[in-house]
Amino acid sequence: METMELPDDIRSALDEKVFVHVATLNPDGSPQVSVVWMTRRRDTVLFSTAQGRVKPRNIANDPRVALSFSPPDDTSKNIVMQGRVTKIATDGTWLIDELANKYLGHDSYQFAKPGEVRVNYEIEIDSISTWG
Repeated sequence: METMELPDDIRSALDEKVFVHVATLNPDGSPQVSVVWMTRRRDTVLFSTAQGRVKPRNIANDPRVALSFSPPDDTSKNIVMQGRVTKIATDGTWLIDELANKYLGHDSYQFAKPGEVRVNYEIEIDSISTWG
């Protein structure tokens, strides 16, 4: 399946300090939702979490995810994107450091626990719906 091109307004919103709710599927099929910092590279959405958390386990079982957020300048609008994780990497703290700079203005992520391993995800979007 080919990556969907993100509309300009959604690209702009993702470039802001938008807090995105990520839904993954637990092994029993029930949803698990948590809020994350996100960024994008063209039409691919990226986020980072730590090994040992629920999201990595769920994504390893089923790469489908749903993302939901409201643009900072229009909080009555809701954007929902569905897609799938296409790349998983434990290639260091570069992504969480980039996100800490975007969201907090810090050069690096300051909340890591000793020995924490970051897991970086790339998501290709398959569908988008908006309302509001």
